[in-house]
Amino acid sequence: MEHAPSWLINSLIYLSAAVIAVPLSKALGLGAIIGYLAAGMAIGPWGLGLVTNVQDILHFAEFGVVLMLFLVGLELEPRRLWSLRRPIFGWGSAQVLGCALLLTAVAIGFGVGWRIALVAALGLALSSTAIALQVMKERNLLPTGSGQAAFAILLFQDVAAIPILALLPLLGLASEANQAATPVNHAWEALKIIAVVTSIIVGGRLALRPLFRWIARSNTPEIFTAAALLLVVGIAALMQAVGLSMALGAFLAGVLLAESEYRRELETDLEPFKGLLLGLFFIAVGMSIDFAVLRQSPGLMALIVLGFLTLKGALIYTLARLMGLSFRERPVFTLLLAQGGEFAFVVFQAAAGAQVMSAPVASLLIGAVAVSMLVSPLLLVAIDKLLMPRYANYGATPMPEISEQQEAPVVIAGFGRYGQIVARLMLAQGIDCTVLDHDAEMIEAARSFGYRVFYGDASRLDLLRTAGAASARVLVVAVDDVEQSLKIVDLAHEHFPKLQIVARARDVTHWNELRERGVMLVEREMFESSLRSARSVLELLGHGAHEARQSAMRFRQHNLELFEKMYPHHKDRAKLIAVVKQGRGQLEEQMAQERAQQRQRAQGWDN
Repeated sequence: MEHAPSWLINSLIYLSAAVIAVPLSKALGLGAIIGYLAAGMAIGPWGLGLVTNVQDILHFAEFGVVLMLFLVGLELEPRRLWSLRRPIFGWGSAQVLGCALLLTAVAIGFGVGWRIALVAALGLALSSTAIALQVMKERNLLPTGSGQAAFAILLFQDVAAIPILALLPLLGLASEANQAATPVNHAWEALKIIAVVTSIIVGGRLALRPLFRWIARSNTPEIFTAAALLLVVGIAALMQAVGLSMALGAFLAGVLLAESEYRRELETDLEPFKGLLLGLFFIAVGMSIDFAVLRQSPGLMALIVLGFLTLKGALIYTLARLMGLSFRERPVFTLLLAQGGEFAFVVFQAAAGAQVMSAPVASLLIGAVAVSMLVSPLLLVAIDKLLMPRYANYGATPMPEISEQQEAPVVIAGFGRYGQIVARLMLAQGIDCTVLDHDAEMIEAARSFGYRVFYGDASRLDLLRTAGAASARVLVVAVDDVEQSLKIVDLAHEHFPKLQIVARARDVTHWNELRERGVMLVEREMFESSLRSARSVLELLGHGAHEARQSAMRFRQHNLELFEKMYPHHKDRAKLIAVVKQGRGQLEEQMAQERAQQRQRAQGWDN
């Protein structure tokens, strides 16, 4: 490795760190972002010192955020974006200005000069677009009310970055360039900005689709990918040249192509680049944490991080209430917007260059932002495990549990998709059922369609007894949760030994556990529907309807027999695998023989 080029060595370091740290972090339940940040801290200047050019890497990796905004723009048609104009400029301005004013007032109250207080507040008011959008994508939150609101605010922050950067030279104390600036210079800069944004919008509407159509005719996929990257890089460079947000320009380009026929192909081509560069961006953020500043002023750093997270969080939570977001959505929404953002690095570095604040103060604030970006995913894990279970039914009207004694031959535990089908067939046959479910929303929906569903947890003996389990003939266990399902079966065997049980199994492990408890009538929830789909595939491939049905039935019978053979060995993995392989080989051999016999019969008929 002595004569290897530096880019090769760095690539090896980044990829190794990511491949080790991210799977380990996900295995611990901390998520991928924490893994990337931890990898960056480990290989950075304050860890193993394997990488030192942190700023260069951070600037390059910011392109991952640019690509992410371009792909988000592809999902938003111009009409849909226009419909978000009020939340973008309404709630977005309320968040940025509200947080900036609150943080400025508190900083001045602690004796900080008004210039430093204002710039620090404006930088800290911004949030991490990269982390917020990545978390929302992982949790599929973007289509929700809180996701749309958070996205609108993040988009406004990208727009707000323009006047924030423009304000810095005006606040500078002793820069000759600042003194030389005139209203004419500022007007010229404003005209350049307007011209660039207008050219992107107009040029995008008129030229992009014909250009991609011409490139697509060449039938060279790699050139189409290169053209997509060229588009994003070109617009990002153009926006940066006039001091605008690269991510905002890429987002505009994405919106302009959202209605084009090449939208899906662009997404497919750019997604791998986005994922890798975003990972590199998070690694660079981890490397950029200045532990020297943290070591010199740990108390002050902790006070800044805790203070601005608390103040921003309080204001954003208030906004969430005013916006009408539900209790369940507010904690995650608040945390995603309360953390500091990557654009604060640019603001504080520019502020130091304009002499609004000293370099040590800028380093302290940059460190605080980086620490907040590190802490936020950890707080998100804590919210999921500690806070969200308490929020699950907060604010909901409690539903009375089943209290009157029921008498019906069938008791059904669980009224999801599986339990509904069983109940509907029983009712169609005139057989009364007592249905228990503990999902209040499900029960309200079922009652609106005329079903008699009672609120109650069937794993509680008293409620199971009230539902009539002592006199019923059959108990159908159709709940989603495996542990709850097994608990209900155990209760029924112990207290209602004459009750026959029909159970739903989620997978092979669940099936084995039910069989261990003596439940013989067990159905795997996806098995029959999957068989029907397989029959349809065979028919589409030219098999006759009768032949496809026979093949599916033979597979069904073989599979059930194989399960019975596997059951005695389900705790011995080596033996279990051997039985499965043997059974699969027997099935393939049997079906091959049957196909050969069918061909022979067909040839005999032809002769």
